[in-house]
This record gives sequence, structure tokens and C-alpha cells, in this order.
Amino acid sequence: MKKLIITLFSLSFLVSCSSDLLDVNPEAQKVSSQFYTNSAEIEQGITSVYGSLQYTGQYQLGMPALGELPSDNTYDEVPANDAFTYGELDFFTIQPNNTLIASTWKDNYIGIQQANIILTRIDKIPDMTDALKSTRMGEMKFLRALMYFNLVRTFGDVPLVLKETTNVNDYFGQPRTPVAEVYAAIETDLKDAIDLLPNTTTQKGRVTKGAALGILGKVLLTEKKYAESLTYLSQIEGLGYQLLTDVSKIFDVANENNAEIIFDVQFASGLNGNSEGSSAFQMFSPSGSVSGAKGHNLPTKEVYNLYSTGDTRRSAYIGLTSSGIPFSKKLVKTSNTIADGGSNFVVLRLADIFLMMAECFAEQNNTVNANLYLNKIKTRAGIATVNLPTKDLLLNEIDRERRLEFVGEGHRWFDLIRTGKAISVMTTHFTNNQGYSTAQIKAHHLLMPVPQGQINTDPALKQNPGY
Repeated sequence: MKKLIITLFSLSFLVSCSSDLLDVNPEAQKVSSQFYTNSAEIEQGITSVYGSLQYTGQYQLGMPALGELPSDNTYDEVPANDAFTYGELDFFTIQPNNTLIASTWKDNYIGIQQANIILTRIDKIPDMTDALKSTRMGEMKFLRALMYFNLVRTFGDVPLVLKETTNVNDYFGQPRTPVAEVYAAIETDLKDAIDLLPNTTTQKGRVTKGAALGILGKVLLTEKKYAESLTYLSQIEGLGYQLLTDVSKIFDVANENNAEIIFDVQFASGLNGNSEGSSAFQMFSPSGSVSGAKGHNLPTKEVYNLYSTGDTRRSAYIGLTSSGIPFSKKLVKTSNTIADGGSNFVVLRLADIFLMMAECFAEQNNTVNANLYLNKIKTRAGIATVNLPTKDLLLNEIDRERRLEFVGEGHRWFDLIRTGKAISVMTTHFTNNQGYSTAQIKAHHLLMPVPQGQINTDPALKQNPGY
């Protein structure tokens, strides 16, 4: 942690907002102690927190891979590429020195520290209205909560830091914070954000009330607080979001930030020396399909074949190469520079809200409403609706729909953990699919290892069991 905090004192501030789109172009290196004296500098710092979502360990590669590759939704076509970094996730041979896992820890804490700086200093800025300060504080609390949610789901206990770190020794030698305490802080931040954020925004990419309601609902669902989750998820329906009739338009780069999207991370090709795009298309395309493709995190044939006849999602979400290798159509080539992809990464959309509501209703044995919200997704996909009479039947069908609806979006692995199915599902998956004779999932794999570099720097950060 000390090693990490030292790196946070000279942050790259990502600045510049156009009138309708939150841009994240780097301007220069500035030392935080000499910055944040006026509203313009605060806005630069705020945009840098959004910019941290683009980092490798967050939504460029980290969350898409960690949320899918350990599951039955995706696989690593070429495990040897990138020193087995992604193959380890596929075969559960995960090592504490895995560089993607190290980036996930580091890049989230960089964003958290920057959010803490803004939250500490914004009240003292003289040339900002109280209303704008409140909105920006809501954005920072949401983003901090989102990053902690991703950390705690990935690693379990993690250091909880809710104030600006100005002394690198403040947290050195401290143990990780228990999961329950981290979740309590996440809930508090999101509830505060709901009260502070507007329903709509003129700048695409900024956080709104719907995003805070939705992520809080997901947090509470993860904690098995079903009734409380519904109180927040149900408020989203009245905010104007809509399921797109044509599922092929959800991830169309010409239709980004559409009516179904509640929150997504903005990427764009051809900006700032090709540094504002994502490398996900390159990394997650079949080897040989495009120049430089790495073959990581590809949809499995198993999930491709799971779509029923007439389901419009299969052709919209998954394509096949000439040799029959599935690939995600949620990422597209937008530039001649392969690592400069312009596909936004969707963190939360209305389909997720409806299926979470269906799950919460099912868990409370409200089969009428569970079927109602489940069927909203089935109807949109062009497949037959259901009228399932029991909780267990509903939960199994909701799980199936989540798998098909969100393939490649970083949800499947966390869904399997949340529902307690990870070990049984993956054991069956390894048995039924060639090439996994040596793969074995054990209980300790439900959490990723704490990066070895963090433990080497601060031995108080004990390793997760089994690693």
C-alpha cells in the first residue's frame, strides 16, 4: 500500500470537457499539493477520476477479463500470449504476480485517491456554486463506491481509505479492512450520491442518479438484501431509460450513450495521439482475425449454442470467424490502430436492472413480478415468454438469461459467485469441454490473490488463503 500511495502524489490529470461529451485527454503532470485552487483545476481533477476508469486494471481490460474469463462464458484461445496472464484466469492457475491482477488493485486505488482528494478539497473552492459542488461530490462518491465494489468483489478484504492520503505512512502496516465494513462504506457513498446527483446530464459519460440507484441495487443484491435492493432498482423505471427494440443497436458505436445505457466508460479513437481508445478489441479478438489480435476472453461455443432459435441476441452479440471461432460483436474495430478502439464499455444498462429486479422478486417468492421482469428481456430478444411457478425455476431461468444477455460485459463470474454456483458450474464446464483436463476450481479461487508486489511492500497485507 505504501508503494502504491507514493505513486499517487504525482497524478496525470485528465482534462477538457466538450459541451455534450465527457472527454478525458491528458494535459500535464501536476503535483496535487500545488493544485486545486479554483473551479477549473477541480474540474480537471474530477475528470481524471473518470479517466482512471479507462486504465488497464479497470474497464479497459481488468473488469471485462476478471468478470468473464474465470467463468463458463469465455475462454483464452491463446493462453501463452502475454505470458499466460489471461490463461491463468481461464484454467485457475492464478499466481499472485499476475500483472493484470496487479493493475486491477493499483488502478482502482489511483482512482480512489484522486476521488478522495476532490472530496477533501472541493468545499474550499470559492468560485463554484453550492449546487455544482453537490453534484460533483455525488459523482466522486459514486465513482469511489464503484471502484471499492470492484475491489471487494475481486479480492475480499481490502484497505478502506476514505480521505485524502497526504502521508505515505498513514496506512503502512495496517491490515486489510473486513468485507462487511467495506460494503457499509460503499452503501453510504451510493446513498449520498443518490441525493446529490441529477436525473439527467448534458454531458454523456457523467454519472446520474440512475447509475447510483442501479449500482446500489446491485451491491444490495450481492449482499442478499433483496427487499432493500428493490426499493432502489424500482426507482429507475421512472427516469426515462428504455430497452432498445433492436439489440444490435445497443453496442453500435454510432449509437453510443443510447436510451438503454445508464452508465458506461467512454473510449474514443484518434484522440490525443491514439491514447483515448481501448485495447479491448485487440486483446479480445480471435488470433489471426485482425492484425495483432491476442485471442483472449473469447465467447465459448457453449454459450454461443445456448441461444435458442429466433433469439436475436446471438447474431447481435456474437459472430463466428471463417473457421468457426466465436468473437464478441460488442467490441468493434473503429481505427486502423488496433489498440485504439472506440467502443465504450457498458457498466450498467436497463436490461441489467430488470433482471436484477426479477431475481430480487424471485428470492422473495413473488413469482408474478419475477416472471414479469424476466419476460421483458425475453420479449425484447424475440423468444417465448415463461410463467414459471417456483422460486428455483425462476432463479435458474434468470441466471440463464443473464448469461446470454450480458456475455462479455464482465458480469458472469460475479453472478456465479453471488449465487453460490461458481464451483459446481465450473467443475461441470471443465468436465464437458475438451482441453480442461488439468483445470480445477477450488474454494479459494472465489477470490483473486492480493498482488505479490503489494505484500512485498507492506507485509501487513496478508495473502488470501490458498495462494
